[in-house]
Amino acid sequence: MKNTIKRQWFSNVKGDILSGIVVALALIPEAIAFSIIAGVDPMVGLYASFCIAVIISFVGGRPAMISAATGAMALVMVPLVKDYGLNYLLAATILTGIFQLLFGVCKIARLMKFIPRAVMIGFVNALAILIFSAQVPHFFNINGMTYVFVAVTLVIVYVLPRFVKSIPAPLVAIVVLTAIALFSQADLRTVGDLGTISQTLPSFFLPNVPFSFETLSIIFPYSLALAIVGLLESLMTASIVDDMTDTDSNKNQEARGQGIANIINGFFGGMAGCAMIGQSVINVKSGGRGRLSTFVAGVFLIFLIIVLGDLVVKIPMAVLAGIMIMVSVGTFDWSSFRYIWKAPKGDAAVMLITVAIVVVTHDLSKGVIAGVLLSAMIFVAKQSKLKVTEEVDGVKRKFTVEGQLFFASVDTFVGSIQLTGEVQYVKIDFSHAHIWDESAVAAIAKVLAKCKNQGCKVETIGLSSTSKKIQDSLLLLTDDKTSLTA
Repeated sequence: MKNTIKRQWFSNVKGDILSGIVVALALIPEAIAFSIIAGVDPMVGLYASFCIAVIISFVGGRPAMISAATGAMALVMVPLVKDYGLNYLLAATILTGIFQLLFGVCKIARLMKFIPRAVMIGFVNALAILIFSAQVPHFFNINGMTYVFVAVTLVIVYVLPRFVKSIPAPLVAIVVLTAIALFSQADLRTVGDLGTISQTLPSFFLPNVPFSFETLSIIFPYSLALAIVGLLESLMTASIVDDMTDTDSNKNQEARGQGIANIINGFFGGMAGCAMIGQSVINVKSGGRGRLSTFVAGVFLIFLIIVLGDLVVKIPMAVLAGIMIMVSVGTFDWSSFRYIWKAPKGDAAVMLITVAIVVVTHDLSKGVIAGVLLSAMIFVAKQSKLKVTEEVDGVKRKFTVEGQLFFASVDTFVGSIQLTGEVQYVKIDFSHAHIWDESAVAAIAKVLAKCKNQGCKVETIGLSSTSKKIQDSLLLLTDDKTSLTA
């Protein structure tokens, strides 16, 4: 236990502290922007980012992953805030946490194995595109000085790590370019232009909503959607950070941790949140590896708000936009262009459709769910290719079935068993086939009945290891229980 705590908290103190500071600086404009999307005060997103980051650093299952207010969650909240207001959002946040906690207890992470690699690639690429597109309003078509600061930021972030590795390049870019902007009084948009920051700590309170079934009926669908979207993004982000750091993480603990964080967060005036791939990538690329980096990000964020709020609002958005552009470039899987040409066409289509749906809807869950469903359909189509060959020996017929016999292939099976001419004996060989479901059982029973009606004796051979159970089912469905032998 002591070794685990030491490894997760204190094995990379300098790197975690510096990376956490960088993440905190980058969190502020993101949290404000997501609050605006949801239709709430900027402090709601900032409080959420502080609470979730600090809490998840203790109870989460993925060290170095950053959780806070996110755009995907904010989009789900829009109708609820518009129709019912902030207090109902906070109540929905608490219920979201309860759902996520229950999902974690039920080991929801097992479902991650059903997400194909093509969907993961599409998920990552879509996020990279969304991260980049979110920065465009902060630098495009503003003024020449904005382009200069973005360009200089990109140069610092790209070049500095080649010479200086002890200090994260994004932190250097923020400090140096903010100082230059202040002294030169350059005409630049700043963090303060996004919204007002109140230099106050969050306080505990109960959402001012009626404790009734009507309230539950209002927040239930939103909370369920938020829980699913949040866990989907969190668990997939955890998998990506696993790959980046070549380490493993406890996904079920992460699900429970997200739930605990959102429950507490709702009582302190924060909107529901989840893992952030952009900030997580910044953290890892800046040297963050342990829970301390996530904790520092949350604590330093509230420190910036309370103590340095007047200075934080003067950070140029061009600098933060430049950093996020580099994050999007680093997040995008550039090998996916080669993947499109070399991977099976179905997998390439899944990847592209996942990207397209996420980018168009700005909803990660819709893209991932569509990708998984399309992958399942392609898999079913491939597995439904059944081959039935016929051997004729006088009045005897032998049919050899090859492939998977289930609901999608039963029509091929039934249609292939055609008895022409004088037939007295039929043998059906399942040695190269596997029977999966009740549709297959019913299809075999149908074929047996057809043979019986034509006065033929029927024998089935080569059933799989579950043949006894399947045979019993077949016997129950067959009127003549002596006509079937194994």
